[in-house]
Amino acid sequence: MGIEHRKVTKRIRFTDEKGNALANRNINVQQVRHKFLFGCGGFDFIPYVMDGSDEFKEVTESWLEIFNYATLPFYWGNYEPEEGKPNKEILMKTAEYLVSKGVKVKGHPLCWHTVCADWLMQYDNDTIMEKQLARIDREVTGFAGVIDMWDVINEVVIMPIFDKYDNAVTRLCKEHGRVGLIKKVFDKAHESNPNAVLLLNDFNTSINYEILIDGCLNAGVPISAIGIQSHQHQGYWGVEKLEQVLERFSSFGLPIHFTENTLVSGTLIPEYIEDLNDWQVEEWPTTPEGEARQAQQLEEMYRILFAHPLVEAITNWDYRDGAWLGAPSGFIRKDNSRKPSYEMLKNLVKGEWWTDTTVTTDAEGYATIDAFKGDYKISCDGGASDVTLDDDSEDVIAVNA
Repeated sequence: MGIEHRKVTKRIRFTDEKGNALANRNINVQQVRHKFLFGCGGFDFIPYVMDGSDEFKEVTESWLEIFNYATLPFYWGNYEPEEGKPNKEILMKTAEYLVSKGVKVKGHPLCWHTVCADWLMQYDNDTIMEKQLARIDREVTGFAGVIDMWDVINEVVIMPIFDKYDNAVTRLCKEHGRVGLIKKVFDKAHESNPNAVLLLNDFNTSINYEILIDGCLNAGVPISAIGIQSHQHQGYWGVEKLEQVLERFSSFGLPIHFTENTLVSGTLIPEYIEDLNDWQVEEWPTTPEGEARQAQQLEEMYRILFAHPLVEAITNWDYRDGAWLGAPSGFIRKDNSRKPSYEMLKNLVKGEWWTDTTVTTDAEGYATIDAFKGDYKISCDGGASDVTLDDDSEDVIAVNA
């Protein structure tokens, strides 16, 4: 499968502001941003935005060299540890900073049984549901225009049978059923921001997730995209499994986002561990051999996903080693030095899959552009214009001279 669908080839007429043809001129076509969402967890931006520390400045600056898409944490128990006192200011400042850098931001998640707000447990189920829907409306409405993409509900396949501890959301799922709960939270999110991109997200890639999605679509749930987690702490999926997952979930015809991708550059978690959260070790070092393996596997995975026409986004979960589970799962080490996986991905995103070229117009101002879809700066003789090159882009581009 090729990647021509990631590019646009158009014959475009270039003019000055007055509409006069820019004939026989060299037009510089410089990409600024991909349409495809190359993402990574944006958690490291929070301490940087709040205190501007040099350590996190180095981290965020290297992050921005590759990625155009960030996930920020909205876990209810952390976001609103005390009822009525959400930490909106911190995440709003962080999201606004990312947007100012040209980064698209997604909030994760609006409803989840894990890291749920403990104070919900004092209420009956009807009241919990009212507060859950009010929470969704508050966040989706309050961040509209800054965050317009959300993981609406997380890991529902396991939700009603989750038995590690009692929590308010599992109670709701048991009462309303999986599809019933999903429909309520999605309907509220869509009502709160009809233009938002709304994801159903899960780590379970078995037929159970397919059945759940099918039930949701039959119930009229407004799912914008299917979220697939691919935490691979216990080993790389490999080409066969990856292609099988893509084939099965493509049957719905919806966009696919790989929302949480992880490949470690150290020892793998043993297969007998069922819940990755149960793996607790004091040290989990990265190794040279592991880093070479991680870079090779990530490259193979990215090439397969980028080539698939329904995949719109890939998000790696950890940017720096030692984040979730303390795993060596980042693109940079704990000392902020760059791993082979960083250099590999940068070479793809800003090299092989990047357009920076010059075209020459004919006597009528026409030239053909062959470019990766995204945002561009088009310039000629000192004048420049910001344009988007996509299937729907204009056939005439005026360059401000």
